[in-house]
Amino acid sequence: MQFLLDNIFLIAIAFISGAMLVWPFVRSRAAGPALSTLQATQLINSRNAVVVDVRTPEEFATGSLPGARNIPADKFDQKMRDIKKDKPLIVVCATSSRAGRAAAQLRASGYGEVYVLAGGVAAWREAGLPIRS
Repeated sequence: MQFLLDNIFLIAIAFISGAMLVWPFVRSRAAGPALSTLQATQLINSRNAVVVDVRTPEEFATGSLPGARNIPADKFDQKMRDIKKDKPLIVVCATSSRAGRAAAQLRASGYGEVYVLAGGVAAWREAGLPIRS
């Protein structure tokens, strides 16, 4: 018992660092499957996937994926009912952090095929794919 009391600070650091290592895994599992830019392009072209961009209107105005619908993350609860459930969905944000939360909400609300674009719009731009201004 004395060992624990003498080393409580080190034990706390070890616990916190372990939790930080596990957190990305837990978070990605809640978001669901992620697609690369190539996989997203194939899904859009072959199955008419709907792209939902959850960035702010100001971010959306700086450029988005062609055909993307802008439903900002802060209004997502009210507006996600407008999204039809008959096509696959690709949820996009700047880097994929907000998109993961939105994808989890969609899945919880009964949407079947929901994906997150890995790396978000930043990855799309980096791949040299078209951006709608």
